[in-house]
Parts: sequence; C-alpha cells; structure tokens
Amino acid sequence: MAIQPADRKRCLSCNRWGGTRRPGAAPETVEYDEHDDRGLCVDGPWHGSLRGPRNACGQWVIWLALQPKDA
Repeated sequence: MAIQPADRKRCLSCNRWGGTRRPGAAPETVEYDEHDDRGLCVDGPWHGSLRGPRNACGQWVIWLALQPKDA
C-alpha cells in the first residue's frame, strides 16, 4: 500500500475521484494500491476521465471520508 497526504490536493484525496482507496492510519492521509491507482473523475472538470494519484485540478474537494467527524 502507498500513502498520500490530502494536503497535496491530488485527485486521490478528492471527493470526486472514483478509484479504490481508504483513509490512512494517520489523519488526512489516503492509502491506495500503487498497482491499482486509477479512477474516474465523477462530476468534476475531468468528468469521465481516468485520473491517477499525481493528477490534480483547480476544483479539488476533500474526500468526505477524510473530514473530521465533528465537521
């Protein structure tokens, strides 16, 4: 498993990314399989495009699973 911090604001930690991932053990991190790291953009500016963990855009929205429980 690979880990990426949400503060990088990449597709992997965006709520609009449709790939396989899970919240990391550390706060605001995402764990993902680096051999299965592509997912579709859903309703974002790259809608329908296959996006990877290094891709980014100007309309990033933090993945809901990473938001603090009291938010």
